[in-house]
Amino acid sequence: MDDNMKQIQQSLIEMEIEGENILLARHQLVENDKLRNGNREALTASRKKARTTKSSVPSPFDSIMKEIEGLESKVLVKEICSTCGNHDPEEKTWMMFHGADIFVRVPFHAAHTIIEKDQAQLDYDSKRLQSFVKEKSLLISEKGVLADISPGVLRSLVTLTDKPK
Repeated sequence: MDDNMKQIQQSLIEMEIEGENILLARHQLVENDKLRNGNREALTASRKKARTTKSSVPSPFDSIMKEIEGLESKVLVKEICSTCGNHDPEEKTWMMFHGADIFVRVPFHAAHTIIEKDQAQLDYDSKRLQSFVKEKSLLISEKGVLADISPGVLRSLVTLTDKPK
């Protein structure tokens, strides 16, 4: 084989590997979304159990001022969990960890805290994978492999950013 053919073959191999990496990342995104939806449902169920919503729990300042009005030796700072509210944080609840078929009975506050931390980690991983897919798609497009999408159109899609409302 001459050098030109070897170069073309090497280029095709590299693009095939990049395409496989994109497909794997997209598959992982789908799996992360399934876990995120499960965590979101679990957080909603825990809020229903505690009879709270994201905005229904009063600020710590409001509750401190109500408790201070009549008593002089009351604790000044009382931490209020936005999910627990006035619900007993030590009440035991059943929880199943993903990746293991084991149910564990843990305190309510610990259960929803674990779920919230998992949710934050999954959000971070999803954003990282999305940026990876965008970057690799742009790289493949610039090499001319994606014939149906011009590099200019793909570049404009990749550089779009979400602005908070």
